[in-house]
Amino acid sequence: MFPKRVLTSFALILTSFVATAQSGLPPGLDQYIEKVVKTFEVPGLSVSIVKDGKVLLAKGYGVKKLNTDDRVDGNTLFSIASNSKAFTGTALALLIEEGKLKWDDRVIQHLPWFKMGDNYITTNLTVRDLLVHQSGLLAYSGDLMLFPPSTFSRREILEKVQKLPLAYDFRSTYAYDNILYLACAEIIKAVSGQEWEDFVKSRIFDKVGMPGSVSRYSEFGTRPNISFAHNRINGKITLVDDYLQQNTGDASNAAGGILSNANDISNWMITQLDSGRTPSGLQLFKPATTRQLWNIIRPIPISKVSERLKPAQMDFWGYASGFRAYNYQKHKVVGHGGKLAGFVSQVAMVPDLKLGVTVFTNQESTGAYWAIIYHVIDFYARNDKFDWINAFKEEQEASFARLKDSQQKSVVQADPDGLFNLPISKLAGNYRDAVYGDVSLKPAGDGMSMEFKNLPHFNGTLKYYQYNTFISTLKNRSLKGDAYVTFSLNPDGTVDQVKMKIIDPDSDHTYQDVLLKPVK
Repeated sequence: MFPKRVLTSFALILTSFVATAQSGLPPGLDQYIEKVVKTFEVPGLSVSIVKDGKVLLAKGYGVKKLNTDDRVDGNTLFSIASNSKAFTGTALALLIEEGKLKWDDRVIQHLPWFKMGDNYITTNLTVRDLLVHQSGLLAYSGDLMLFPPSTFSRREILEKVQKLPLAYDFRSTYAYDNILYLACAEIIKAVSGQEWEDFVKSRIFDKVGMPGSVSRYSEFGTRPNISFAHNRINGKITLVDDYLQQNTGDASNAAGGILSNANDISNWMITQLDSGRTPSGLQLFKPATTRQLWNIIRPIPISKVSERLKPAQMDFWGYASGFRAYNYQKHKVVGHGGKLAGFVSQVAMVPDLKLGVTVFTNQESTGAYWAIIYHVIDFYARNDKFDWINAFKEEQEASFARLKDSQQKSVVQADPDGLFNLPISKLAGNYRDAVYGDVSLKPAGDGMSMEFKNLPHFNGTLKYYQYNTFISTLKNRSLKGDAYVTFSLNPDGTVDQVKMKIIDPDSDHTYQDVLLKPVK
């Protein structure tokens, strides 16, 4: 038997050892991340870990561009896509602290020209509503004007919102949108006198300590240390062509245009986790604002995860003011995800552990970033060990199989009797969509060319398929935006309208609100 004082001393030593171990990085983390990179075929990624107000890791892994030796480092810029929304919410919060607006201000108080497709919504839509995806719009409504970029300005895009169809009752349903974040940018401009991009740089980046981050997507290609985008095409990882031009434009910066790196995003997480206090000690915003930003406004339906990912099953999930909040086992997590062609990323902060983890990737593999994030959280939360790499690899393979089956089912079978005897010249002409603008159909070869005046990335060729339907093949093959194009005719054989339907279920795009009418 040991004397009681010896046991007490031993317990204190053990406690001190555990505390010291827990303040460091998970053992073998570099090797673990390298395994993630290899398993999920991610050319390159960066990982940021902050704990108790300190940066434990801000490091790159892999390469910026496939088939090169140009390594990712802590300053390599990635597109963070919709993680930008948290910066927009925070920018509004700063102005609210200054008394220049309120969360419950009606949008038309600051943008009197703004309209939705319903007068009641127009009158009652608030600043908070813009952030939380409950306006009644279809999910991703208007995205064809944003990703890839159109030639419309931010104001022109917002003036078209009133023509977008409403699918739900106001404040009744979660339906993710990007377009209303453009209205947030216009409010920031109206209230502060600064463009969103300048406000975010001067009031957030410069204060937090994010010198390498960029608030204008158009500047991506001008920076010396950037990651390239990669995608899986027909099972093979390939470079996304022209991703600098096709991903997004500056009109959409408030929804998804920020570029950042591992070092900078570490300081952002520290600031958020420390109730608005930056690493340099500056109080960017008050602790009460943290609660406003992180409080769930719009609950999100929870789906059951597969058995292989059972430890990740959420009990609650919802959208806050530019952030998502959910639970991972017994801990609340606050953060967001981001996706643009060739990039996916995730920010995950665990307030009660004072822990933040961010993973930026240059390949569209969500399994890669979750395998890292859950592994890191498990270490600090002292959860039971779990093989996240294998679990997400199996989930990915199952997803690929479902996608392949879905793609086969989505292709309409050709009918040998499905003939159409109207000549191409009767279908060609000028068309217009109330939201997306003018489209020109011209005879070309054995089909037609299809040119969008304001959405040039969706230009392509039409080939006759069957009945009154053609197939649109985009010139930009990396967009996965090929579609069925179906003509509806009047009794006299003239075209009444044209509808489009996406072919590839793996596409990020939708044409469900596109309706082309002939221009008389």
